[in-house]
Amino acid sequence: MSIAIRPAGANEAAVFAALHGEHFTPAWDAQSFRELMEQDGALALLAVADDEPIGFILGRVVVDEAEILTIGVSQSWQRKGVATLLVNQLARYAIEKGARRIFLEVATDNEAARRLYLSLDFHEVGRRPAYYERPGEARVDAIIMSKEGTLSTSGGRAARGSV
Repeated sequence: MSIAIRPAGANEAAVFAALHGEHFTPAWDAQSFRELMEQDGALALLAVADDEPIGFILGRVVVDEAEILTIGVSQSWQRKGVATLLVNQLARYAIEKGARRIFLEVATDNEAARRLYLSLDFHEVGRRPAYYERPGEARVDAIIMSKEGTLSTSGGRAARGSV
């Protein structure tokens, strides 16, 4: 099955919110996504398979730095390379917009995401203590990760993959 990564507009904010809600508590609502997607420098990408949304990534570029704000892949599509395609395509677009460095924050208890980012050559540059709220549980630290220098990614402009 083929996966396509394509730019998304603010009119697809509800799709992002639905996918986000599969992974995060509290989830961001469609209005929050719409506002972020309408900002200057916003980068919003949607992964689709057979015209069905299966993943998303939202980031932004400010001057020469990019930031991944959030990413998620439907559970049935996890561990099939979708997140890698999304991060790599966002990095390509960020480079085109002048980014020389890309940052993200990931919860210390999100082992799968941490492994993904390490495999993509991100490294830890700091921490935010008790950053993420976990309903009914203790707050969790955020690890700040960065990929600096040339953001080399494999492949061409169009992101496609087979599963």
